[in-house]
Amino acid sequence: MKKFLLTAAAVVSLQVANAQTSAVTSAVMLHQKGTLDKAKVEIDKAVVHEKTKDNAKAWYYKGVIYMDMAGHPIYGKTVDPAQTSKEAYEAFEKVPALETKKKEFTAEANKRKEILMGNMYAYALNAGVDNYNNKKFDEAYKAYVEAASYKPQDTTAYLYAAYAAAGNEDYASAKKMYNKLVDMKQASPAVYNQLLYISSTVDKNEKETMDIIAKAREAYPDNRTFMLQELDLFLKAGKEQESMAKLDAAIAADPNNANLLTVKGNLLERTKKPEEALAAYKKAAQLDPANFDAQYNLGVYYFNKGANLNNRANKMTLAEFQKNGKALQNDAKKQFAIALPYFEAALKANPKDRTTVQSLLKVYTALDRPADAKRMDALLETL
Repeated sequence: MKKFLLTAAAVVSLQVANAQTSAVTSAVMLHQKGTLDKAKVEIDKAVVHEKTKDNAKAWYYKGVIYMDMAGHPIYGKTVDPAQTSKEAYEAFEKVPALETKKKEFTAEANKRKEILMGNMYAYALNAGVDNYNNKKFDEAYKAYVEAASYKPQDTTAYLYAAYAAAGNEDYASAKKMYNKLVDMKQASPAVYNQLLYISSTVDKNEKETMDIIAKAREAYPDNRTFMLQELDLFLKAGKEQESMAKLDAAIAADPNNANLLTVKGNLLERTKKPEEALAAYKKAAQLDPANFDAQYNLGVYYFNKGANLNNRANKMTLAEFQKNGKALQNDAKKQFAIALPYFEAALKANPKDRTTVQSLLKVYTALDRPADAKRMDALLETL
């Protein structure tokens, strides 16, 4: 068999290659012995050298060594665990493409990547919490967004990122994170309320607000708060017929809700149906005697009837007044007397409402009850 002699250059090249291959072997042995700092030095040499930079084994063991360092109780204090975990992950990511023939390390590299994803998520999330607690909202937001990139289906990071953005008054970013939860169908009622606040109060975008409340109603069809918010939006837009349809649907879902009945009474008043409004208010007050709006609106209804009768009497000629004026005034007092307990119930429900106190002052005066009128006048001075 013919023999060949190696040239001097070839000998040097082989020695260098062997040296670098031995760097990988040395790193593996040092890792097995538990001297991770020395193992790191060797593997760092191997993954940058021309002869082993495309070696799947080298990158695999870089991932292993870095991963173990990040989680080690002693060596972990000499590195940034979060950054070291990222570098370990990036090392494992290179392995499958480098193993073009025999897949010796790919399966294990992929398993370790999954573990690292959880670790990096925890590091980023904890960094976000620390920054948020120290009111470093911008840094907290970045950390939470990073955490979300590791676990895109986890809702916690998106929610915390929204809180951090809102803390920094970066409502565009907060909205973006809240909408992630909406798209995932994981938005709580609180999330929708935050989106409604941003769209209606910060952005003052009526169309967007309508879109959000529609999504909220779809996600939580029995939520009374969203029912009332949607109704209020329709009322502000002057869509009374649509409002009534929405309101009737809400009442059908919750027939004993005094708030809904009060709103219906208000809507019926707007559409010039006072008697139907009266019935709605009475039912609301019956269901919930402490419902301020129902009690106050009932008081207003009867007070206005009395005031209208008095106005008619005041506009009469002397001859007309002598004939019918006293009767009208007596009828007016009857209406004021009916209004009185409703106003008193409203004041009990909301003792600091100036409008109710002013209404009671007028009623007591009309009913010739000066002591009670004086009491209301004194109460007004304190409000």
